[in-house]
Amino acid sequence: MLPLLLLFGLLLLLLLLLLCHQWRHPNHHLLPPGSMGWPYIGETFKLYTQNPNSFFSIRQKRYGDVFKTHILGCPCVMISSPEAARVVLVSKAHLFKPTYPPSKEKMIGPQALFFHQGPYHSRLKKLIQASFLPSAIKPSVSQIENIVLRLLPSWDNSQINTLQQMKRFAFDVAMISAFGDQQDLEIERIKHLYQCLEKGYNSMPLDLPGTPFRKAMKARKLLSETLGKLIEKRQRSNEYGGGLLAVLLGGDGDGDGEKVEKNKLTDSQIADNIIGVIFAAQDTTASVLTWILKYLHDDHHLLEAVKKEQDAIFEERVREGGRGLTWDDTRRMALTSRVIQETLRTASVLSFTFREAVEEVEFEGYLIPRGWKVLPLFRTIHHSAHFFTHPEKFDPSRFEVLPRPNTYMPFGNGVHSCPGSEMAKLEILVLLHHLIIDYRSLFIVFSFFLHELSKISHRHV
Repeated sequence: MLPLLLLFGLLLLLLLLLLCHQWRHPNHHLLPPGSMGWPYIGETFKLYTQNPNSFFSIRQKRYGDVFKTHILGCPCVMISSPEAARVVLVSKAHLFKPTYPPSKEKMIGPQALFFHQGPYHSRLKKLIQASFLPSAIKPSVSQIENIVLRLLPSWDNSQINTLQQMKRFAFDVAMISAFGDQQDLEIERIKHLYQCLEKGYNSMPLDLPGTPFRKAMKARKLLSETLGKLIEKRQRSNEYGGGLLAVLLGGDGDGDGEKVEKNKLTDSQIADNIIGVIFAAQDTTASVLTWILKYLHDDHHLLEAVKKEQDAIFEERVREGGRGLTWDDTRRMALTSRVIQETLRTASVLSFTFREAVEEVEFEGYLIPRGWKVLPLFRTIHHSAHFFTHPEKFDPSRFEVLPRPNTYMPFGNGVHSCPGSEMAKLEILVLLHHLIIDYRSLFIVFSFFLHELSKISHRHV
């Protein structure tokens, strides 16, 4: 009799739970359509073994612009319409917090801008944006040009790994953006430790002796200590140098040492955000540059048109005594700028971004449970024929007209959009000018290096 009573009680409990669930989630608030795949694994294996375009487009055609799946150990809702992306990233951004895997948060630093919402995020965003306003980055043209002029001759008479050279360039620019051009003794050690950290960034998060993750976390600890010494040194001397560090220390980025004591950031907050900016500035810019070289190599007529634009600027520089590039020169690179825009659309290096529902959200007639990940699919939107005619074709002329709102989001959208997008475009323009003017023959042999593109992994932000 006792087993029967226990069975009856269990069935009654299940019935009550079902009724409670139906009451909280009525039929008109269903989960989005889609497949969750295998237990725990979900559809992760399919995502990593298929072309990303195919993985997302197949499900979009089958289920619509909002569908569920299970990847990277998380239940997810994918959204692929501009209007839905705007809801998640802009109009209801407070309901969807940015989220990263815990191992990535540990490596970058939990106080970094990426991981926060609310007042702390708003304050940091204003400070970081101040470092990348046009008025702040105009003086960087000559600094970036000097980096380019040191880099390009090192390619002479040698076979280069295109992506790695672009990463080398982007990293040096990121260091100038972060610390200014003041050469402290700590800068070289910071470079070395960051490169050790980067080697473990995409490794399995196994905190065991000898693993890349353990080595990376050891480098991360030493990097924080070294940054702390540099911060203390600049505070003690009351000379903050330039770049983002000067702004975060309370100066204005010009190295004059004027400090605002109120609401001063802690050393750990400063260190995490410096590391975060270097992380964000390197891989994405390097990947975009590599794709640009590929597209120019593949289209001889486009390459000639870009050369003509850059020749005109070069000839003006010669007429004016062989001066260096200026900010105004880069504003006259209209075609080259459209090549960058079209590369950002076609390559969509930032394929999607992760958000997490902070509470149960009703979204376009569906229910998104609290804790589920929500992924706006930038790549799918950028490759939609509804928004871009012949999306598979590389055609910079399409940007002679502004794209429809919320259909072009290479740097994200809303409060968490990339604050350094203008700096990224600037460094690309400066490198392309000198590469095309001084090293035209490289485009003849780039076909030997295009296999490097297969190594570029599409990242999320």
